[in-house]
Amino acid sequence: MLDHGSLESEGVDEAQAHRHAMRHSAAHVMADAVLKLFPEAKMGIGPPTQDGFYYDFDVARPFTPEDLEEIEKLMRETISGGFPFQREELSRADAQSMFADQPYKIELIEGLPDDATISIYRHDNFVDLCQGPHVHGTKDIPAMKLLSVAGAYWRGDEKRPMLQRIYGTAFESEAELAEHLERLEEAERRDHRTLGRQLNLYTVHEEIGPGLIVWHPKGGRVRSLVEDYWKAIHYRRGDDVVYSPHIGKAQLWETSGHLDFYQENMYSAVEVDEQEYYLKPMNCPFHISIYRSALHSYRELPLRFAELGTVYRYERSGVLHGLMRVRGFTQDDAHIFCTPDQVEDEIGGVLELTFELLDAFGFADYSIALSTRPEKYVGDLDMWEHATNSLQGALEKRGLPFTVDDGGGAFYGPKIDINITDALGRAWQCTTVQFDFNLPQRFDLIYQDAEGGRSQPYMVHRAILGSMERFLGVLIEHYGGAFPAWLAPVQAVLIPIADRHIEYCESVSAKLEAAGFRAEVDTRSERMNQKIRTAQMQKVPYMLVVGDREQEAGAVAVRHRDGEDLGAMPLDDFMSRLGEEAEIPKGPSA
Repeated sequence: MLDHGSLESEGVDEAQAHRHAMRHSAAHVMADAVLKLFPEAKMGIGPPTQDGFYYDFDVARPFTPEDLEEIEKLMRETISGGFPFQREELSRADAQSMFADQPYKIELIEGLPDDATISIYRHDNFVDLCQGPHVHGTKDIPAMKLLSVAGAYWRGDEKRPMLQRIYGTAFESEAELAEHLERLEEAERRDHRTLGRQLNLYTVHEEIGPGLIVWHPKGGRVRSLVEDYWKAIHYRRGDDVVYSPHIGKAQLWETSGHLDFYQENMYSAVEVDEQEYYLKPMNCPFHISIYRSALHSYRELPLRFAELGTVYRYERSGVLHGLMRVRGFTQDDAHIFCTPDQVEDEIGGVLELTFELLDAFGFADYSIALSTRPEKYVGDLDMWEHATNSLQGALEKRGLPFTVDDGGGAFYGPKIDINITDALGRAWQCTTVQFDFNLPQRFDLIYQDAEGGRSQPYMVHRAILGSMERFLGVLIEHYGGAFPAWLAPVQAVLIPIADRHIEYCESVSAKLEAAGFRAEVDTRSERMNQKIRTAQMQKVPYMLVVGDREQEAGAVAVRHRDGEDLGAMPLDDFMSRLGEEAEIPKGPSA
C-alpha cells in the first residue's frame, strides 16, 4: 500500500511501484538508524535502485562491518515498531529552518524551483526531506539486508566531498531476499575483475593510467578469437573492414560537432605544425572521410565500413569499473551509407548479423527497444518517419518483440537498442543501430542518384558488441571464466606424472598445436593432484594426465574441468572429441 505519489503514472506496474516505495522507505529507516548511532552525521540522498537502495552520509570516519551490523539491528527494531510514514508539506523557510544543521539538505532545498512543493516524511522521531512515495508503515518492510559500503562524491562531482554510501536491499519475503543474496554471491564469484586476476587475463596499472586496460597473453588470445570471428563474419557478409588513426586535427572535430557538444569527454592529444590534434572519441568522421574520398553512384551503394577502432573518452575516476567502464576502449563500430530504398533491408541485415554474433557467444535472450524522434531534432520529418518506419519494419518482418521509447531517440536520428541477458538474468546494453541525419549534413555527403542528380545518402551507425572491453567483461561473467572450448585461451593442459613423461607430453602438445588446438605442458615440480587443481582453477576445458601406461599406449587420461574423469583414450580420439567441442560457430549463411 502506497501513501502518496503512485508510480503507475510513470509506466511502472503496481508490483514494481510497491517494491520501489518499500525500498525507499527502507532507506529512510536506515538513515534513522545511522543518526541514532552517529548523531553528527550529515545526510545526503537515499533513493531506491533497481536492486535495492542506498543512502549517502558525511561522517567523521568510514563505516565498518561492525557498524553495519549495529545499523541493521536498529533498523529491525524500528521496522518491528510499526511506525507509520507521514507526509507533510512545508514552506521553503520552514524547510530551511528544519534542516539548518544538514548542509546537503539545505543545498537540495535551495536548488528547488520557486514553485516546487516541498514535502517531508516522518516515522517515529525521524524526519527527512522527501517527495515520496513510501509504504504505509515500517512493518511493510518484511525482509531487508544491508550489503556494503562505498565512497561516493556528493552529486557525483569529484570536486565535492566524498561521502560514505551504504547499500542495502529489501524484498517482500525472506525467501525472495535469500534468493537475491544467493544471486549476489554467484555474481561475486563471477566478477570479471576477480577472474581477470585469477585467470591472468588483464590488468590496470596506476603508472599507465586508470581506465586503461593492459591485456595479458591469455586475455589477448580470447580477445583475438572474438575479433577474428567478428572479422570473418563481416567479410562473409560483404562488409569492408577499415582502419583509422587514433588522432585527428581539431578542424575535423569542429566539422563533426564534437568540439561543440562533446569536448568535455575528449582528450587533447598533441600540437603538430602549430595545429591541435585530439584523440578520437568516435570513429564516425574517419569513416565519413573514406566515403568522401570519391564520388559514389547509387549503383555502388550500400557501402559498409566496419572497424574495431580504439577510442578515448574521459570518464570520472569514481565511475571506472574494471572492463565495464574505461577511458580507452575498442568499439566494433560500423557505418552504412545507403539510398533511402535500401534502408530497411540494411537494417534487417544488421539484425541478422547481430543475432548470429550474439548466439555464437552464448546469448539467446534479448530485449529490444525502438527509440523515436525527440522534441529537439535535426533533419526533416519525412526522413525521420521513413527511418523510424524502416527500423520498425525490419523488427516486425522478423517477428521480434520490442517496446517503443517514444521520444527517446537522439537528436540526430531514431535507433534500436538491444539488451542481452546473461547467465544470472542481468541485462546488458549491447547493440545499437542508430540513424544519423546530422553528420551527412555537416560533411555534405552526396551520391549520384539514378536521375544523374546529387542526393544525400542515409547514414546508419551500428555497434553490435559495443565496447570490446565491456563485452569481454560481460562474457567473463556470463561463463564465470569457463569459456566454451572454442574461446578458451588454453584448451588442454598436459600433466606429466613424473619428469620421465615430460618429453611425451611435449610431443602430444606439439601434435595438438599442429592440429590447430591450444595446449600447454605443466612441467612444474608439483604433485599431479596439485597440477590438476591448478588447471581447474584456470578453467582449462581438459586436463590430459600422462603416466607410464598412457605413454606406452600413445594415449592420454582425460579429465574435464568440471571434475569428470573420462579415462584413458587414444590421442586421436581425444582430438576428435575436442575438435567437435571447439568448432568455431557457423551461422546459417556460412
